[in-house]
Amino acid sequence: MQKLKKIVVAITGASGAVYAKLLLDNLKTLQDQIDKVGVVMSDNAKEVWRYELGNEAYNSYNFDFYSKMDFNAPFASGSAKYDTMIIVPCSMGTLGRIAHGISNDLISRAADVILKERRKLITVVRDTPFSLIHLNNMKTVTEAGGIICPANPSFYSIPKTIEEVAQTVIDRVVDLAGLEKDSYRWKED
Repeated sequence: MQKLKKIVVAITGASGAVYAKLLLDNLKTLQDQIDKVGVVMSDNAKEVWRYELGNEAYNSYNFDFYSKMDFNAPFASGSAKYDTMIIVPCSMGTLGRIAHGISNDLISRAADVILKERRKLITVVRDTPFSLIHLNNMKTVTEAGGIICPANPSFYSIPKTIEEVAQTVIDRVVDLAGLEKDSYRWKED
């Protein structure tokens, strides 16, 4: 039997709230593979969600939510044994703080914990173009064991809506997190 996952989802203020929404929706349907989901959102993430999606539906998910300064959250310590952290979307400011070990809020602290414990950190970076600073920060996080999964959708599944386009990214994130989900696979029937 597969061990149930303990997952941290961090949502930052980068554009791309649809990615966060779709990830939370997917995690809701994969509860049989998950022990716990802890969520932390930056203030900017809530603002971007309201602006881009026109609602506050992030309040409707039945996951454990923590404030961005709650260092008593279980995943602020390695002893809680969270397996995976997904930052979606991941702002370049957040990535930079992680790359340089600046744990000034729960998001950067949790990422620091995940990396030091040699667990899985997935950053869904969402910016374009990338500056040399961004690229160097991605390199640093990768060398520390993190996974950079840019929010670059694929189109070979012939998506028809914005959500279907964004789902191509989230399908990759779900795969990277080690969760099993039916999704489009290249050249498979």
